[in-house]
Amino acid sequence: MAEKPQITLATFKKDAYIIFEGPQPAKRFFIICEGQVRLINGTDVVKKEGGILCPGDFFGVIATMSTHSHIETAQALTDVVLISVSKSQFEGLVQYNTPIAMKIILYFSQRMRYLNETLAQFALKQRANEEGEDGLVLFNTGEFYDNHRAHTQAYYAYHQYRTCYPQGSYIQKATERMEALKAYINPDSFAFNQTEVSRTYTKDTILFAEGEPGDELFILQSGSVKITKITNGNEVLLAVLKPTDIFGEMALLESKPRSANAIAYEDCTVMTVSLKNFQHMAKTNPQIITRLTKLLAERLWVSYKQLANTCISDPIARIYDALLTDLEKNRVSMGSDSSYTFDFGPKELAAMVRISPENTSSVLQRLLSESTFIKVVDNKMYTSNVADIVKQNTLYKRLQRRNQSINAHN
Repeated sequence: MAEKPQITLATFKKDAYIIFEGPQPAKRFFIICEGQVRLINGTDVVKKEGGILCPGDFFGVIATMSTHSHIETAQALTDVVLISVSKSQFEGLVQYNTPIAMKIILYFSQRMRYLNETLAQFALKQRANEEGEDGLVLFNTGEFYDNHRAHTQAYYAYHQYRTCYPQGSYIQKATERMEALKAYINPDSFAFNQTEVSRTYTKDTILFAEGEPGDELFILQSGSVKITKITNGNEVLLAVLKPTDIFGEMALLESKPRSANAIAYEDCTVMTVSLKNFQHMAKTNPQIITRLTKLLAERLWVSYKQLANTCISDPIARIYDALLTDLEKNRVSMGSDSSYTFDFGPKELAAMVRISPENTSSVLQRLLSESTFIKVVDNKMYTSNVADIVKQNTLYKRLQRRNQSINAHN
């Protein structure tokens, strides 16, 4: 049983700054007891996530639970009294104050969906969800796999469309497609009415499809699962999950359709958790809930950074920002003068920061000519001095804030 957390109160006077957006790793998050707090973010897109917080609200939790730098600044609008919570105390909070822990997890899930949709609009230039009747995304998922001869996945998506949307406009088409696919399908690959908590899936079996209603999350126990999304007529690989990874939580917590596909990358076994069991687990198995929270916090922190990057106008500044984010994500010491080799090359870097193919060569040439500490070694980005990337990133942020201030006064 987790130790009951000791309540630590912190008080701040009106106009005082409580946390700062910056490079230092966060150590504590705060729950408001009395007063109001204003969140301030450094980029226009993320400002939409800010606002005025009141008693019962919390802030700083994403950075604290992911052990990264704060992604916002918090200022007291009035005199405030706050509960201060460290990362090590979260497990006790889950067990002894389940409603607050559940509120935090639900907030994480909602923010994750919001950021995914916003990133899709900015980076992919498309709507994150297709317009139309309920179930259209699921039917179109079946169509995509059908057109690409992925028979198992197509059959599953059509079947789920018929099951979940019996009044849908494409029921007849889905039925016809399933009949045509039967010759290619191994019936043993499907168990649509599974109720077992522990389930086994063979390689290439689809666990759930984008657009499908969901009422359970999954904990991968053995094997691997790939998470994909249909984007611009292509299947994009988002992640390959390994044992102990958790997935499918957004549909469970928000009662909304699945936002991606989960497919067995190899034979795998999963444990499923329903909403009822999830709430019970928060009290009886806080370690799993804590792990889920840390996982969501890490995803959210990276997504916030990616979204903030879309607001930077100078492509060189976007590159420095992306390099710094990767260093932080991999927990490389920011004060270090040591060298570091990134896991990606120049083409991948250009795609990360949305530099068009026709401009990639000139932008990278400009970067390498201006930065003596950045090179390409064995087709990987390399820096001879990590601290210089931090300095350059700070410089470009100052320039951007100055330009924004000048434009605001013109």
